[in-house]
Amino acid sequence: MIRTARLLLRQPHLSDLEFVCDLFGRAQMVAHRPDPTPEDRETCTNRLLRDIGHWEQHGFGRWAVENDSELIGFGGVTVSEHFTGLNLSYHVHPAFWGAGYATEVAGAAFDTLGAQRVIGLAHPSNPASQRVLCRAGLRFERTTELRGAEVALFACSANVV
Repeated sequence: MIRTARLLLRQPHLSDLEFVCDLFGRAQMVAHRPDPTPEDRETCTNRLLRDIGHWEQHGFGRWAVENDSELIGFGGVTVSEHFTGLNLSYHVHPAFWGAGYATEVAGAAFDTLGAQRVIGLAHPSNPASQRVLCRAGLRFERTTELRGAEVALFACSANVV
């Protein structure tokens, strides 16, 4: 577990499944993805099991993010399947958007890992996510494609952080 100024970051648990289903079942949470269809329970279960398995395999991953003992999102870094570097991601419940929680999670990820390269992906129509990546120290590197959709790839290397 890690504590930031306002958050508790912990490993995800199976007991988080209802929150994961609520979070990723929301249209506004998936609006900027290649497939903007809200996730069903099976997809959410697989997502959570992947996150738990990532922790078991690598000793790090996306945290479950709590504020005042309330689960508000997920975020952290995972081994990228498609690009060189660790992939920074953050998924905060819309009720908590605009409070700087994603930026706080991103900062904690940099403080705890000695990564050589960290990347972040944001849809071109999602300026809020792009701002979080920039505040975390990543810089726009290039436009690329992921799962058939254009994404902006942001990155930084160890000597930048």
